[in-house]
Parts: sequence; structure tokens; C-alpha cells
Amino acid sequence: MALKQIKNKIISTKKTGKVTKAMESVSAVKMRKSQERAFASRPYVHAAMRILARVSGSDEAMQHPLAQKRVAAKRLVVMVTSDKGLAGSVNSAVLKQADILRRSGVDFDVIAIGRKAVEYAEREGITIVAKYMNVADDVTIADVYAMAAVAMDAFKNSDTYGEVNVIYQNFISTFEQAPTLRQVLPLDPAEIHYIMQGIKPKHGKFSEDIVAGDSVVNYTIEPNATAVLDALIPQLVQILLYHALLESKASEHSARMVAMKNATDKSKEVIKALTIKFNKARQAKITAEISEITAGVAAME
Repeated sequence: MALKQIKNKIISTKKTGKVTKAMESVSAVKMRKSQERAFASRPYVHAAMRILARVSGSDEAMQHPLAQKRVAAKRLVVMVTSDKGLAGSVNSAVLKQADILRRSGVDFDVIAIGRKAVEYAEREGITIVAKYMNVADDVTIADVYAMAAVAMDAFKNSDTYGEVNVIYQNFISTFEQAPTLRQVLPLDPAEIHYIMQGIKPKHGKFSEDIVAGDSVVNYTIEPNATAVLDALIPQLVQILLYHALLESKASEHSARMVAMKNATDKSKEVIKALTIKFNKARQAKITAEISEITAGVAAME
């Protein structure tokens, strides 16, 4: 390789390294904010799940339209991904969970949240019930009202779907995220218990136990059970989807920061290797020129 080509490669690699370093810094700031929002929401989600756990086993709750089990084989899956790439396996792991469902023979339609989920569904020919892109990092519970409404209406007002699931990346730590599949509808006490156990992180100030186990209690509900459950259950579905979005955002920025850091480190290694190659090529050229001069002088003598 010519000296000029090597030099141009070094310059382009340095520019790439500057870009990845800037992206790493931006993702680090976004990651910290997303982590704090995800962790801060967990006690709220725990409290909501505890309320649901207390009433989920009651006769009134189990007879609610959103709690009744269906025989329909088809599912509605809420897939939560990012709109952008360069985030390691954070999106591919979610899509892999969807592939596992398909290979197991499960037929499903999707509510696609994020461009990667939309592209996957279109590529695989899966029916998209609704799609949402460019969801802001500072997602609020108001942002999930429409998403939750679509999922609940599709489940309640038709016999097409037997279950509503959500697939997203659950944030565990900066370097670890786990693709998670959870059942949203119909309400299931066992699934509620699983969700409550999975919300707590392994380490850090948010890792302490904040919810004790609760048994099902028969309450006297006023004005009546139907009115209370009609208001309570949709809110809990919204909270669960909101929690999934927060966890997914935290996972996305963490994975992107790690990926950009790895890319920056790799660019430094490439620059070092190219610099050594450049110096060797330059030294060889200088040696050849000296040899030519020496040979010319000897010939003149």
C-alpha cells in the first residue's frame, strides 16, 4: 500500500474515532438520565402491581373482560425497539424473541414501537396493528395512552387474540440487558408475581426490597367492582407499557454507549497499527533512495 493511501486511512480513522467518541459521550449522558427514570419508576410500578396482585384473584377481577382467558391461538405482541441502530444487540435480541415465538408456531400480529420493530414486521410480512416511531427519550405515561388503548380494544372488542404480550429489553446494568417477554392481557396472578420479581435491579441504591409479598384479599369495593376495575385495570396496563418503554430507553442508551466506546477503542488500535505500517513503509522508501544514491555515486567513481 502506498504511503499516501496509508496516510489517508489514518486520517479517516481518526475522524471516525472522533465521531464515535462524541456519540459515546452523548449516549453516556442520555444513559444516566434514562437509568434514573427507569429506576425511579420501579417503586411506582411495584405499587401498581401490588394493587393488582391484591385484587387479581378475586371473583370480580377474574370475570372482567380484560382478565378472561381466551381460546384463540393468535396473539397481539407489543414490540419495543429503538429507532436508530449502532446500539449493539439491543434490538436484535428483541427481534430474536419474536423469531422464537414464530418458530414455536405462535401466530401473532404486532404493535410496533420503534423503527426497527416496524422494519422487522414489514420484512417478515407480519400484520402491523399500529406503529409508533420517534418516541422521545423523556417518555411520559401520557405517551402510552394510545398504545395501551389499541392493545386493550383489540383484546376486548374481538375474539381474534388470546393474549397480549410485550417484548422489550429489561435494563439490568450498564453492561447487561435482558430481552423480556411478558403477558399483559389477560390478567394473570402468576404473571403479576413474575413481573414484580423482575423489576428489581441486582445492584445499586434501587436494589433493595421495596415490596413485600401480598396475598389476595376480598375487598368491599365502592361504588361497585365493575366501575373500579374498569378504571384500575386500564391504568395498570398503561403503567406496564410505560415501564417497558423506560426500560427499553435505558437499555438502548447503555448499549449504544458501550458499542461506541468499543468502536473508539478499536479505532485507536487501527490507527496505531496503520502508523507502524506507515513508518515501516516510509523507512523502506528512505532506505531504497539511499541505496540508489550510494549506487549512483559508486557508478560515477
